[in-house]
Amino acid sequence: MDKSQPQFHGPTSLPEFVKADADGTLLAVKVQPRAARNEICQPLGGELRVRVTAPPVDAAANEALVRFLAEVLDCRRAQLALARGHASRHKLIKVAGLRPDTVLARLTAAWQ
Repeated sequence: MDKSQPQFHGPTSLPEFVKADADGTLLAVKVQPRAARNEICQPLGGELRVRVTAPPVDAAANEALVRFLAEVLDCRRAQLALARGHASRHKLIKVAGLRPDTVLARLTAAWQ
Protein backbone atom coordinates (compact mmCIF):
# COMPACT_ATOMS: atom_id res chain seq x y z
CA MET A 1 0.00 0.00 0.00
CA ASP A 2 1.37 3.43 -0.98
CA LYS A 3 1.45 5.58 2.16
CA SER A 4 1.85 8.80 0.16
CA GLN A 5 -1.76 8.53 -0.98
CA PRO A 6 -4.57 9.10 1.52
CA GLN A 7 -6.67 6.03 2.18
CA PHE A 8 -10.45 6.27 2.40
CA HIS A 9 -12.48 3.21 3.23
CA GLY A 10 -15.73 2.89 1.34
CA PRO A 11 -18.21 5.43 -0.01
CA THR A 12 -19.55 6.41 3.43
CA SER A 13 -16.11 7.29 4.77
CA LEU A 14 -15.37 10.88 3.84
CA PRO A 15 -12.29 12.81 4.93
CA GLU A 16 -12.71 15.85 7.17
CA PHE A 17 -12.32 18.34 4.33
CA VAL A 18 -15.38 17.03 2.41
CA LYS A 19 -18.87 17.49 3.87
CA ALA A 20 -22.29 16.78 2.39
CA ASP A 21 -24.57 19.77 1.91
CA ALA A 22 -28.27 20.01 1.04
CA ASP A 23 -27.63 20.60 -2.66
CA GLY A 24 -24.00 19.58 -3.10
CA THR A 25 -20.74 19.51 -1.18
CA LEU A 26 -18.74 21.73 1.14
CA LEU A 27 -14.99 21.65 0.71
CA ALA A 28 -12.57 22.97 3.37
CA VAL A 29 -9.43 24.32 1.70
CA LYS A 30 -6.17 25.92 2.77
CA VAL A 31 -4.79 28.05 -0.06
CA GLN A 32 -1.15 28.82 -0.76
CA PRO A 33 -0.99 31.85 -3.08
CA ARG A 34 2.02 32.77 -5.23
CA ALA A 35 2.96 29.14 -5.82
CA ALA A 36 5.08 28.00 -8.74
CA ARG A 37 2.06 26.23 -10.28
CA ASN A 38 -1.59 25.48 -9.59
CA GLU A 39 -1.91 22.11 -7.89
CA ILE A 40 -3.91 20.01 -5.47
CA CYS A 41 -1.74 18.82 -2.56
CA GLN A 42 -2.21 16.24 0.15
CA PRO A 43 -4.79 17.08 2.81
CA LEU A 44 -3.45 18.42 6.06
CA GLY A 45 -5.68 17.95 9.07
CA GLY A 46 -9.21 18.94 8.17
CA GLU A 47 -8.32 20.87 5.02
CA LEU A 48 -7.30 20.13 1.46
CA ARG A 49 -4.19 22.08 0.49
CA VAL A 50 -4.37 23.89 -2.85
CA ARG A 51 -1.59 25.96 -4.39
CA VAL A 52 -2.39 28.75 -6.85
CA THR A 53 -0.04 31.01 -8.78
CA ALA A 54 -2.09 34.17 -8.24
CA PRO A 55 -1.09 36.65 -5.51
CA PRO A 56 -3.46 37.34 -2.59
CA VAL A 57 -4.26 40.81 -3.92
CA ASP A 58 -7.68 42.14 -4.97
CA ALA A 59 -9.23 38.64 -4.60
CA ALA A 60 -7.00 37.31 -7.40
CA ALA A 61 -6.09 34.19 -5.40
CA ASN A 62 -9.76 33.54 -4.58
CA GLU A 63 -10.74 33.74 -8.23
CA ALA A 64 -7.78 31.58 -9.28
CA LEU A 65 -8.77 29.01 -6.65
CA VAL A 66 -12.37 28.82 -7.86
CA ARG A 67 -11.34 28.61 -11.53
CA PHE A 68 -8.76 25.91 -10.79
CA LEU A 69 -11.20 23.85 -8.70
CA ALA A 70 -13.83 24.12 -11.45
CA GLU A 71 -11.26 22.70 -13.87
CA VAL A 72 -10.22 19.89 -11.51
CA LEU A 73 -13.81 19.00 -10.60
CA ASP A 74 -14.88 19.19 -14.25
CA CYS A 75 -17.79 21.51 -13.51
CA ARG A 76 -18.89 25.03 -14.40
CA ARG A 77 -17.33 27.95 -12.53
CA ALA A 78 -20.88 29.01 -11.53
CA GLN A 79 -21.29 25.80 -9.51
CA LEU A 80 -18.57 26.92 -7.09
CA ALA A 81 -18.96 29.65 -4.49
CA LEU A 82 -16.68 30.91 -1.77
CA ALA A 83 -18.85 30.46 1.34
CA ARG A 84 -16.30 31.56 3.94
CA GLY A 85 -12.75 32.86 4.15
CA HIS A 86 -12.64 35.68 1.61
CA ALA A 87 -9.63 37.29 3.33
CA SER A 88 -8.11 34.16 4.85
CA ARG A 89 -6.03 31.22 3.62
CA HIS A 90 -8.63 28.93 5.22
CA LYS A 91 -11.68 28.78 2.97
CA LEU A 92 -14.96 26.93 2.64
CA ILE A 93 -16.03 26.27 -0.94
CA LYS A 94 -19.60 25.29 -1.78
CA VAL A 95 -19.84 22.95 -4.77
CA ALA A 96 -23.41 22.88 -6.07
CA GLY A 97 -24.77 19.86 -7.89
CA LEU A 98 -21.92 17.42 -7.14
CA ARG A 99 -22.14 14.69 -4.54
CA PRO A 100 -19.33 14.40 -1.96
CA ASP A 101 -18.14 11.04 -3.32
CA THR A 102 -17.88 12.52 -6.83
CA VAL A 103 -15.95 15.54 -5.56
CA LEU A 104 -13.61 13.30 -3.57
CA ALA A 105 -12.97 10.98 -6.53
CA ARG A 106 -12.10 13.90 -8.84
CA LEU A 107 -9.85 15.55 -6.25
CA THR A 108 -8.09 12.27 -5.50
CA ALA A 109 -7.42 11.77 -9.21
CA ALA A 110 -5.87 15.25 -9.36
CA TRP A 111 -3.26 14.59 -6.66
CA GLN A 112 -2.27 11.10 -7.76
